[in-house]
Amino acid sequence: MSPSPTERTSTSPGNGRTAPPGCGDPARPALAWERARDLARDSAGPPLPAVTRDLPDALGHALAAPLRALTDLPPFDTSAMDGWAVAGPGPWRPRDDGVLAGEEPGPLGPGTAVRIATGAPVPAGASAVLRREHGEIEEGTGLLLDRSEGQIAPGRDVRPRGQECRADDVLLPVGTTVTARVLGLAAAAGYDRLAVHRRPVVELLVLGDELLESGVPRHGRVRDALGPLLAPWLRGCGAEVTGRRRVPDDLALLRAAVWDSTADVVVTTGSTAAGPVDFLHAALAELGARLLVDSVAVRPGHPMLLAELPPAADGRPRHLVGLPGNPLAAVAGTVTLAVPLLRGLGGHRDPEPPRTVAAAALPRHPRDTRLLPVRRTEQGAEPLPFDGPAMLRGLACADGLAVVPPGGVAAGATVEVIDLPPDG
Repeated sequence: MSPSPTERTSTSPGNGRTAPPGCGDPARPALAWERARDLARDSAGPPLPAVTRDLPDALGHALAAPLRALTDLPPFDTSAMDGWAVAGPGPWRPRDDGVLAGEEPGPLGPGTAVRIATGAPVPAGASAVLRREHGEIEEGTGLLLDRSEGQIAPGRDVRPRGQECRADDVLLPVGTTVTARVLGLAAAAGYDRLAVHRRPVVELLVLGDELLESGVPRHGRVRDALGPLLAPWLRGCGAEVTGRRRVPDDLALLRAAVWDSTADVVVTTGSTAAGPVDFLHAALAELGARLLVDSVAVRPGHPMLLAELPPAADGRPRHLVGLPGNPLAAVAGTVTLAVPLLRGLGGHRDPEPPRTVAAAALPRHPRDTRLLPVRRTEQGAEPLPFDGPAMLRGLACADGLAVVPPGGVAAGATVEVIDLPPDG
């Protein structure tokens, strides 16, 4: 590992409140937005190691092995309706007993029938299920008659064994995100535990002396909006967020906070530009970090960065994602750099980018990609007001962020819309 902060010579004055020269490089060209996203994903390298989790604890992880069926589904022929299991053509002599779900019925002889509930195993010898509303017991004879039109076809209203899958069929591939729906399928297929990739551990460092933790903005200070917003979003992206720390505008304190973090990914807010108290570039330089992305041609959010930190004591690679301090700009940085990195580390497959029609012309930036809050309507993606870098009002009403290229998007044209990270 690189020398500790105390072993390095600080390039700032004693109180650490003056930005050293070389903090950011305004002459360095910003990376294209698509390239920055690809670099973030590629920098993750191989996914984190596989672990085994009980089904509830696997939620949000990515499968580290294919989900193979441990049994046929259904595991036996089952009734699709309430009614009677019947053997051969009618009329039938009904038995006195019945078959409920969870029971093992005895065989059914030719010309006989037995009452059966939805989901119950179909007795051996049964040819079909006669729906309750189609069956009638004839007075006098006690025979079961079919009052539907035509002959009851063999296999009618029976879910045959293996209709959904056979044992050892691949149900889901490696890299599938474990959702509640996946948990249900895994349980149905016989699983108690799943092999999944470890979730990347993230620590959130919120930088800035101007931030308040409670109350209304006052005395030139503003509320921290990013701490409450980003922590659940990062969890929703598959991260395990272990902490959120406030760090004052001080080079030595920032450098120490990054150095001391044991997280796989450190996410910072603010200090990514070249202002008088923007110390992140200097702190990374002193720690021996390697900048992978330093400014992206996207609005809002262009002064974002991605760095490879010195490895942890156990040799684990570590990364830092530097997000701008303005709220919507930080959201742009999250979907550009943090989300691809976290998905790569967690072993998640990348879905096809969703595209939709623009309900109206989407305003452009003359040179850069623009990420614009939109709402999905019947007419398509509709741009929302209050889309400035420091605003969250439009985002709060948005379904996603439209990716608007420098040329803009005309009404009726298709546009990529990034889904917002789910709340963790």
